[in-house]
Amino acid sequence: MSLRPIPALLLLGFLLAGAAAAQSPSYLHFESGPVRPMALLPSGENLYVTNTSDNRLEVFSTGGGTIQHVTSVPVGMEPVAVAIHGTDAWVVNHLSDSVSIVDLSVSPFVVRRTLLVGDEPRDIVFGGPGGNRAFITTAHRGQHRTDASIAAVPGAGDPQLTTPGVPRADVWVFDATNLGSTIGGTPLEIVSLFGDTPRALTVSNDGSTVYAAVFHSGNQTTAVGEPAVCNGFAGASSCTVDGGTAPGGNPGPSTNHQFVTAPEVGLIVQYDEASGEWRDELARDWSPIVRFDLPDHDVFAIDATTLSQTSVYDHVGTILFNMATNPANGKVYVTNGDSQNLTRFEGDGTFGGSTVQGNLSQYRVSILSGASTVEARHLNKHIDYGIRPAPAGTSDHSIATPLDMAFTADGSKLYVAAFGSGKVGVYDTSDLEDDSFDPTVVSAGHIDLTGGGPAGLALHESEERLYVYTRFDNSIAIVDTTTDTQIGSLPLSDPEPSEVVVGRPMLYDANKTSSNGEASCSSCHIFGDLDSLAWDLGDPDGDITSNVMPATPAGLGGQGGAAPNEFHPMKGPMTTQTLRGMQNGGGMHWRGDRVDGFFGQDVPYLTMGGNDAGNEALNFDNFIVAFPGLVGGATPATDPGLQADMMDFTDFALEIVLPPNPVRALSNALSPSESSALTFYDTQLSDGVATCNGCHDLEPANGFFGTGGLASFENETQNVKVPHLRNMYQKVGMFGMPNLGGFLNGDGSHQGDQIRGFGFLHDGSVDTLFRFFRAVVFALPGIGFANDGERRDMEELMLAFDSDIAPIVGQQVTDDGSVNADVAARITLLRARAAASFTSKLLGGVVTECDLIAKGVVSGETRGALYDPIADVWVPDRQADPTLTQAQLDALADVPGQVVTYTCAPPGSGVRMALDRDLDGALDRD
Repeated sequence: MSLRPIPALLLLGFLLAGAAAAQSPSYLHFESGPVRPMALLPSGENLYVTNTSDNRLEVFSTGGGTIQHVTSVPVGMEPVAVAIHGTDAWVVNHLSDSVSIVDLSVSPFVVRRTLLVGDEPRDIVFGGPGGNRAFITTAHRGQHRTDASIAAVPGAGDPQLTTPGVPRADVWVFDATNLGSTIGGTPLEIVSLFGDTPRALTVSNDGSTVYAAVFHSGNQTTAVGEPAVCNGFAGASSCTVDGGTAPGGNPGPSTNHQFVTAPEVGLIVQYDEASGEWRDELARDWSPIVRFDLPDHDVFAIDATTLSQTSVYDHVGTILFNMATNPANGKVYVTNGDSQNLTRFEGDGTFGGSTVQGNLSQYRVSILSGASTVEARHLNKHIDYGIRPAPAGTSDHSIATPLDMAFTADGSKLYVAAFGSGKVGVYDTSDLEDDSFDPTVVSAGHIDLTGGGPAGLALHESEERLYVYTRFDNSIAIVDTTTDTQIGSLPLSDPEPSEVVVGRPMLYDANKTSSNGEASCSSCHIFGDLDSLAWDLGDPDGDITSNVMPATPAGLGGQGGAAPNEFHPMKGPMTTQTLRGMQNGGGMHWRGDRVDGFFGQDVPYLTMGGNDAGNEALNFDNFIVAFPGLVGGATPATDPGLQADMMDFTDFALEIVLPPNPVRALSNALSPSESSALTFYDTQLSDGVATCNGCHDLEPANGFFGTGGLASFENETQNVKVPHLRNMYQKVGMFGMPNLGGFLNGDGSHQGDQIRGFGFLHDGSVDTLFRFFRAVVFALPGIGFANDGERRDMEELMLAFDSDIAPIVGQQVTDDGSVNADVAARITLLRARAAASFTSKLLGGVVTECDLIAKGVVSGETRGALYDPIADVWVPDRQADPTLTQAQLDALADVPGQVVTYTCAPPGSGVRMALDRDLDGALDRD
């Protein structure tokens, strides 16, 4: 983490209060993905842009073919979308689980109300009667959906994280003209759709229908676990598994090119609708083994008046990014990626015969019409994936990671923000709809940009301008639509450290990292996170490599024909891991199999724990081989330029932080069942060898949240690194598996429709955490779980597992002077958490859970203040002003026209966010 200086002009009391947090970085990086970051007033008079990294809504005036910055409005943390309703701008705050309603009718602009919504909201549109209903996508979890103040709202309450067959795509619906008197607004309904977390929204031209797209919608693939695959590879005959017949073994090859026997592993299968069977690459039927159904519901149509689902569109794509409605014919366009995870192996395919190299995700625009018609248009159909590397010039015609879209008013032209290509694609919609376009021809009309990562578009046709939000340089590019060329760029304020800015392109830039201009690391690590899929990225052409990781007390087992201290390259299916929270993580990959990779043990990074296997920077550097071997780049890993870029990528990736756990209570207190499970976790032998904590280290002072970076043998066919446990809640939604291997502990029955094809374990083949804990030995006194109640308690603890930052971080409340006991109670909670200390290596040691800030308008000025929990006073953003008590701050909010919004900022960020935006030592009002 890059440390920023704390200004010297603060009061002594605040300096003393902030001493613990003074070592914390002034900026934490979450890499939230932009969704709808730009909005124009209907008149085109003003442009509004979400400044994600600086937690602000930026306002620009337009006219005369240019734009000018007008003002900057503090909102919640990590804003990713904005929409205009009347004289308000509604801003979706991804990390704060909130929506800031900015009043544009007053001067200065001010947040007049904060809505509290579900976890990680992403998009917002307006529709329904009078266009007055706000629709907001969120995950089906989070503390706000169980708040007592909305208990009577249809759809609110327990998210049922351990219940099969539950819809987990939430759309919160508010009446913009009647938000209710509850603390965070009273939704009309929380509409739950049968999919995973949703992202994009769009609305029909008449406002009567709202469309919601599932983000990680999947592609009807799942993993058959190794115990359910007959031993013997391609030569194996069928075998019986929990009363069902498995059709044979892993397709192989059974060795690598050195002819060392591979470990027995599972395989990925996909549902074939024509036959009604779960099939592998050999078209063998695994239906007797897969004990659930996986409908591929991707986009849902919602009646904006009745809030009922009216239709569903299947097979739109695997990862759905954004949506837009053609104003001429009402067809819905969806930018998406079609993941190719059924294809096995990285490398060149010489020995194994197949490879996914350069063909990770095929980027498309899918066009929806009628009640269920879906027509997918591959934007890069010029790519021949059989030629690796791709011929020179291929990438010139490619579009990577298509995000936002904008139509001309007549619907004849479509602009597409190509986040991974540094340009805006320009298409004739009739050519897209009939699939007659030629990428090698239309690419001549694409718009090249000087700033990378175009993520948002705002078309101002009367001014002949297209405004583009470019995330890599955090700027607004100005495009002349008569010539389709960029004519200017205006930077936004950006607190990101240089290592974030410099290293970010290595995650996304397909032109930089692949030869065909389509593939990048972000093809699977979506916005630095996961894709909810498993991939078999073994390499039959790979060599046996050494494993230098130390082992936990459980010891090491076998690796097929490789020795216990070696890695066989044929590792089988592995779920995509998040790039978040890798600090202090040591070895990476499920097996930690980059600990002795390309760079060896001699890279001059600080060694952790006396062993390079614990050096996460070295481990990440070693992934350089994935650029030619997996992404399909033409540059060899030995190239000095690529090596320098890789180290920049490492510096960037190790900055990304996991968000707060949305399941854990905002007070950070454990429930009785979670507390009981933690006692078990720390003290009782779970498997006859060690406690849970003996392998899954929970040591915040050392940055360990489930892993200490060691390896373990857990009755698997190969050794794995002990994984962290901070994001188990992201993996909920697959229910149904046979009794097999060590998991002979359920009824094995068919569980019906589910929303996710991959669950837990390295290959995603285990459906629930409860199933894990049922597999733990409990036959001996004092060892393992005594009953299913204890297992359920442990499952609850895992879903609410401790993390690097406290659950209160990002949380907000707005005090508008109205009498509301819940608002006062929430302010009290925020103050209490700002005074509560905990230990975090990421944040520099013992720190308070958050830096509590207050922003608002006082006497016609935008003001800020930072809470000093030791003196119990508020420090203002003008050096000459006295500190304020809470009662005095409350009184300011009681004045008509004055509103105060409180936010729990990350420890160390409070000075920057409340008092000194640019950290130049002069407070903002000075």
